[in-house]
Amino acid sequence: MPATKPPAPVQLVVGEEELLVERAVSEILRAARAVDPEADIRRFRPAELTPGELVGHLSPSLFAEGRVVVIQGAHEAGKDLVAAIMAYVAEPADGIVLVAVHAGGARGKQLADDLRKAGAAVTRCDRLTRAEERADFVRAEVRRAGGSITAEAVGVLLEAVGSDLRELASATNQLVSDTGGQVDGQAVRRYHRGRAESSGFAVADKAVAGDRAGALEALRWALVLGVAPVLVADALADAVRTLAKVGAAGRGDPNRLAGSLGMPPWKIRKAQGQVRAWRPAGLATAIAATAQVNADVKGAAADAGYALERAVLAVVDARGTG
Repeated sequence: MPATKPPAPVQLVVGEEELLVERAVSEILRAARAVDPEADIRRFRPAELTPGELVGHLSPSLFAEGRVVVIQGAHEAGKDLVAAIMAYVAEPADGIVLVAVHAGGARGKQLADDLRKAGAAVTRCDRLTRAEERADFVRAEVRRAGGSITAEAVGVLLEAVGSDLRELASATNQLVSDTGGQVDGQAVRRYHRGRAESSGFAVADKAVAGDRAGALEALRWALVLGVAPVLVADALADAVRTLAKVGAAGRGDPNRLAGSLGMPPWKIRKAQGQVRAWRPAGLATAIAATAQVNADVKGAAADAGYALERAVLAVVDARGTG
């Protein structure tokens, strides 16, 4: 069996997505412990370290045991500590791994740039801002847990859980465990019924489909279950904007349109089916209604629930008009 490869002596974990940062650091620690099960793990923030103390932590011991020194929030390091970090990077010690965790913004940017130039192993943990990136994350989580997931299930899960990666990871792993590894849309709806069927997305879906009774019922349940009115308003606006964008793009291949429209293919495919019942004048009316309710739920209206109900009815009535 080949020997386990030790981690690079200098590691830069950069980005603001906390879950990914934690996993990246954990993977480095796991690799270090695979080489030396007794490796010492030390974690610090810049405010807890003087340059001299850092030098001490990065100095080899008499017994040459492995060690990993993690500097959380390295972008907060002052000039003297940065100098001590770079001095070590120029001549790292055997068996010691330095991990600099950097937020990736403008603060402390020079340190991150210098670590890259010095040959640090870089792990990027940028925020997943696009829907398709979060969909890829869900699919990767399912594979990681040893399961498979349908395209529909990915979309339903994102709508039910939202964009928080910790919640997505937790929900995904639970679904894989509870379904024996085969996750489909029905399974997601069953396990997330309260969120998937009573969320703002469900309200929006029923409204743009012209389902007056269903949209009002979903709205009432969403409010009863504590869904914030602003989230319902946002979902309603997103649904109408999506119809307008997809309608203007025509009947092209969703996979090809995904890049130009900035949305995942499944969402485009779904909107292409919905927009056939809409006319430009109706979409204009719906867009105006969702813009108004967005202002209403942020304080312009005395009763956010009533404002949402009025907007839902306006969207339902706009479908097929014009």
